[in-house]
Amino acid sequence: MPPRVITVTVSDTRTHADDVSGRALIEELHAFQRMRHVIVRDEPDRITELIRDVMANDEADAVVFSGGTGIAPRDQTFEALEALFDKRIDGFGETFRRLSWKEIGPRAILSRATAGTIGTRLVFSVPGSERAVRLAARELIAPLLVHAVDLLHGRTAHKVQP
Repeated sequence: MPPRVITVTVSDTRTHADDVSGRALIEELHAFQRMRHVIVRDEPDRITELIRDVMANDEADAVVFSGGTGIAPRDQTFEALEALFDKRIDGFGETFRRLSWKEIGPRAILSRATAGTIGTRLVFSVPGSERAVRLAARELIAPLLVHAVDLLHGRTAHKVQP
């Protein structure tokens, strides 16, 4: 069974009707079992509540957030998620910024894309632009999601290379 994924758009203004990035995220992660898509305000309490509900209800293997990763005063998603992570996946944000540099140049360093684990759940947070969502989902999240979920559940053994 493919991993269960919840997609989340972090925005104070978007609705389901105009959530282009949310639709892009759903399209790019079509190979996985989508549980639901949520739009949540960029408020730490709401983000924390969403994650706690997912955990309590064993609702998904991964939660993918888009939006709220910049440096503007309202961008609080990074802080909310970092406070919840059991383990950070530093290479995710580093690699996202490296790939973004090729498309947008120095502005890539302003992204606070991040990922980590909370219990046996993966959490990813990427910028809210459609291009950023597609890049992160296609190049990073989709290729590693099955393996990462297996690792978190102890289902994958690494073979020793000679």
